[in-house]
Amino acid sequence: MNDEVKLLLVEDEPILAGVVKETLEMKGFKVSHASNGLEGLDHFQHFNPDLCIIDIMMPQKDGLSLIEEIRSRDKHIPLIILTAKSEIQDVLKGFHAGADDYMKKPFSVEELLMRIQVLLKRSRASGNTNPDLYYLGNYIFDPNRQELHFGGEVQRMSQREAEILKSLANHLNEITSRKEMLIELWGDDSFFNTRSMDVYITRIRKYLSQDVNVQIVNVRGRGYKLIV
Repeated sequence: MNDEVKLLLVEDEPILAGVVKETLEMKGFKVSHASNGLEGLDHFQHFNPDLCIIDIMMPQKDGLSLIEEIRSRDKHIPLIILTAKSEIQDVLKGFHAGADDYMKKPFSVEELLMRIQVLLKRSRASGNTNPDLYYLGNYIFDPNRQELHFGGEVQRMSQREAEILKSLANHLNEITSRKEMLIELWGDDSFFNTRSMDVYITRIRKYLSQDVNVQIVNVRGRGYKLIV
């Protein structure tokens, strides 16, 4: 069913990890479980997963540090963070580190499964379609390879960053509705997701800062506009 899709679960709570691992394996996934960050990094290097699910608060190496290390090795692998904290700062730190999505504990394993399937579908689609290039001023944006080219430089982007920039580029010089983009990419327009998207927009602006004629502007109360 899942063509031996491999998932890495890094979670130090043994009962939760056991339930999640068993449920995902029943759905046809191959799951490798690590109980701390150091073990998680070792599993990542040897298990070669298709997607990672990582708890933030862990012994030996915390989840944020692990995500940063994984991102330094693989810019494209989908990453989901698990957090018991409800503060927006913790979620934003996860996205800054390179996560694509998050789940707040306690969570439904069925919802986690849905988010896994969505991220895997997007990841496979970006890897299996012919690239459609976007010419944004002096930049060339390849959404399928998740790359932004400027001269001889290449900025590699996360899956979420590429999805957002593609959405903006599809409405070049027009207003892209914040709400519609949130629903399209995250599934809802909650406060947490809104703040998360703001973080990504800030990062994309930095990527585009070498050409002063390319800008992402806020349209108050409506959304964003990519101007070239």
